[in-house]
Amino acid sequence: MYAVIEQGGKQYKVAQGDQLDIELTEIAPDAKKLNIDKVLLISDGKDVKIGTPYIDGAKVTASFDDTAEQAVVKGQKLYPMHFRRRKNSRRRIGHRQKFLRVRIGEIKA
Repeated sequence: MYAVIEQGGKQYKVAQGDQLDIELTEIAPDAKKLNIDKVLLISDGKDVKIGTPYIDGAKVTASFDDTAEQAVVKGQKLYPMHFRRRKNSRRRIGHRQKFLRVRIGEIKA
C-alpha cells in the first residue's frame, strides 16, 4: 500500500515504514506524531483512490524517531553563484536547508 501526499508544496510517494525528509513545519517541541491529511492518491495494489484534489477522510500518520526537536536535520550545503561578465563581478553564497526527518507509520483511506 502506498500514498501520494502533499507537504510543504511538494509531493511525496510514501509507503508504510519509509523514512522521509520533508519541509520543516511548525510543530510542538514535545510532539510525537505528525498527521498529514493532504492525501492525493492511495493505492493498495488492487484499488486506486484519486482525490479531487484531496481524498476526504484520508490521513497519513508520521512519527519521529526521537523528539520533534531532534528530528530536525540539515541538508547538504549548496553554493549558488551570481556571475556577470564584468571584471570581479561574482558572488558565492552558501545555503543549507533544514528538514524534518519522519517515519511513515499508518495510511488510512
